[in-house]
Amino acid sequence: MTEQLSGARAFALLTDGVQVEIGRLGAADVDAVRELHEGLCEESLYLRFFGLNRAMAGEVARRVCRVDGADHAALGAWLHGDLIGVAEYEPTGVPGEAEVAMAVADRMHHRGVGTLLLEHLGSLARAGGLVAFRADTLPENSAMLRVFADAGMAVRQRTSGGVVELTVPLVCDEGYLDAVAERERQADVASLEPLLRPRSIVVVGASRERGTVGAELLCNIVSGGYRGAVYAVNPHRAGAELHGVPCVATIADLPEAPDLAVIAVPAPSVPGVAAACGRFGVCALVVISSGLSAEQGRGLLAACREYGMRLVGPNCLGIANTGIRLDATFGARRAAPGSAGVAVQSGGVGIALVEELSRLGIGVSTLVSVGDKYDVSVNDMLMWWESEETTRLGVLHVESFGNPRKFARTARRVAAKVPLLTVLAGRSAPGTRAAASHTAAAATPELTRRALFEQAGIVATDDLGGLVDAAALLATQPLPAGPRVAVVSNAGGAGVLAADACADAGLTVPVLDEATRRVVARVLPSCAAAGNPVDTTAAVSAEAFREAIDLVAADDAVDAVLALVVPTALGDLRGALRECGKPMAAVVLGQAETVTINDGAVPCYAYPENAARALAHAWRYARGRDLPHEPPPTLPGLRPDEAAGIIGGFLAGEPDGGWLPPAQTYRLLESYGLPVAPWRWAPTADEAVAAARDLGVPVALKAHVPGVVHKSAAGALELGLDGEEAVRAASRRLSERFGAGLEGMLVQVMAGQGVEVLCGAVQDEVFAAVVIFGAGGVDADALADRAARLAPLTARDADELIHAPRSSALLRGHPARPAGDVDRLREVLLRLSRLAADHPEITELDLNPTIVRPDGVVVVDARVRLAPRRGWDPYLRRLR
Repeated sequence: MTEQLSGARAFALLTDGVQVEIGRLGAADVDAVRELHEGLCEESLYLRFFGLNRAMAGEVARRVCRVDGADHAALGAWLHGDLIGVAEYEPTGVPGEAEVAMAVADRMHHRGVGTLLLEHLGSLARAGGLVAFRADTLPENSAMLRVFADAGMAVRQRTSGGVVELTVPLVCDEGYLDAVAERERQADVASLEPLLRPRSIVVVGASRERGTVGAELLCNIVSGGYRGAVYAVNPHRAGAELHGVPCVATIADLPEAPDLAVIAVPAPSVPGVAAACGRFGVCALVVISSGLSAEQGRGLLAACREYGMRLVGPNCLGIANTGIRLDATFGARRAAPGSAGVAVQSGGVGIALVEELSRLGIGVSTLVSVGDKYDVSVNDMLMWWESEETTRLGVLHVESFGNPRKFARTARRVAAKVPLLTVLAGRSAPGTRAAASHTAAAATPELTRRALFEQAGIVATDDLGGLVDAAALLATQPLPAGPRVAVVSNAGGAGVLAADACADAGLTVPVLDEATRRVVARVLPSCAAAGNPVDTTAAVSAEAFREAIDLVAADDAVDAVLALVVPTALGDLRGALRECGKPMAAVVLGQAETVTINDGAVPCYAYPENAARALAHAWRYARGRDLPHEPPPTLPGLRPDEAAGIIGGFLAGEPDGGWLPPAQTYRLLESYGLPVAPWRWAPTADEAVAAARDLGVPVALKAHVPGVVHKSAAGALELGLDGEEAVRAASRRLSERFGAGLEGMLVQVMAGQGVEVLCGAVQDEVFAAVVIFGAGGVDADALADRAARLAPLTARDADELIHAPRSSALLRGHPARPAGDVDRLREVLLRLSRLAADHPEITELDLNPTIVRPDGVVVVDARVRLAPRRGWDPYLRRLR
């Protein structure tokens, strides 16, 4: 995971897709900063300094490049080693506020340098505790005013003495993040043009021996009909043609600098070839080669950054864009043109998906096999698909995530335009090891991945077959308006199975309207059943079967139709499987393929379970797409400074981290308004008795013994102590049990009965703060009935989290137990998620059990583990 900018330079894209470096300025940069300011034209000097004194350049450079402090920081932007922009902030004397200023080289105006610097400087300032920037500028400085106006921040301005005074709150709200995302999309798409729409291509490592990667790549490009110039590089075939294209010995021998180089050379040669491409002016690379060492990988990426080239791979299948007839892969069969964008890590998965999408007639718009993802990732492809009209469906295969927060936000935006589908890779322990995922024990990869995909609005299936099934439906049918399915079958038993499959998939099979049942009965044979499922009997004609489908589809109680056909000698009903005005999935029992798309543009499945699951995926996608986006709510009573003080105080004494002591744990929870059962800290038995008297009995005593985490198992818990003597006796037992290891006791009021749940959070190395909810109490680990969402939660996220575990049915109540206070539970999860998101030092947080009662929610036991951790800004514009 990339950390918040902290000295190491980051790479980012300007408006036109050109790469620049952003980094801290220091003493070594004084001359560069001075030269930048000396090189400004008179107008730029006047607008920057309200005067024309060039002698100020040296003084400004020394001030800007001094050592950063709490109230000062400076960033520079470099293009090919030249400093092209500077941004800094200085103290104003107002707590939490700093004055910001910037200068951009004249030749780089209107390319987004200032806006990019402002974003990075603002992120740095927020991390340092600043809440606002101040800036003074002249009214005629329209370029600088536009930088602030377009930044997406709620800029306040007033004019005084001929100067515009700006106040810029450093708030990362939805408006700001949307503005940043739109700038990123435009820049990213511009940078990908030479990669995905190249005007010319060279294959480096091309071979004349068919069956080799270099030969198949070149042959696929040539035979696919790509219309741009194509070249080959092979020192052993220089001066001749190779598979019909000119071949040269080295990149430098080419007659022009191609947009794209496809590299298939041995791993040790890759960094040198990449550098040669960059020096010659190549704009983008696709590196097929695999087996690069860490050092070779660093060399490859360094060359791409130095020369501003976008990179796909290494260790990948290649890329394809059917719109320009480009097939730069070594696949055996070419992708059919179509509407599905495909982005995969695994080349083998990419081949399989291309085969299936082509077979179904959906076809492929673009294919990118990102491989080891040194640079171009699925995030880039999402933004590409968002920006062009050909792609109507996005298919993803992602084994690992570099920036899941940005992925989720980008995917949610793109999914509002086109359905996105993925398969849950790495759900098993072996699969997890293979995908190299690293998550805490409670937040299993499946939990966190499901959370990410659900919050992003992505259709996630458990296997590739399910993904293809869902793609077939989403590519051909309108979206369901609801979960209600009518089943029409020519075999009663098969119809029952279809109805069961719908229920298992979370759909409903409603009772049809009486009028619908009457008209359906009139068109079917006399022994047919016109309920739902509709059993037409095997004797039905194709015309009557079709009419029955149309009639049930017209029922207002029906959102989709599942038509099931068992082939018989009495007639072929498959011709009746045509579009009906509502989403329709067909089942043809006995067909060879799991799913096909018939001439009526209806997906036909071999089994009712496949059809039902595909309809369910379509309904969940439609429901999520139509829900308005909501930000995390504003919660009253949060005291983040108090929480930061508790965390900082503990880590000052325990620099390696550890479990927070009980009293500090409960104060931390209370700083975010979490409903902790009343408590007192008691170092001695006498103080425990006094605390019980003050709180009121019955109480619980919890021994604090370093190293003891599970109190029940260790005998560190005494419950239901009603009276002074009981408290004193329990204190004595704990003292005898733990001796000198007993550091004190937490005295806590016994909570009333209710449903025990677990509310928790972990800081995942990849996903950051993840909130976990599920069955609580001593059996929580054994039941493993949990769900997860990425923090901070929205109210909708919290509701989905509450209802996801199987045990959530207990919260709704039953005759022996009243319903729990779900509204208050939602607030607890929202506050917990905010606490975890605001303070990344909280690596584990367990509120178990949390008791949900009819009259509220109370946290009975809690533990918090802290570790030093740097904050990072997941939405900051930068390349991987």
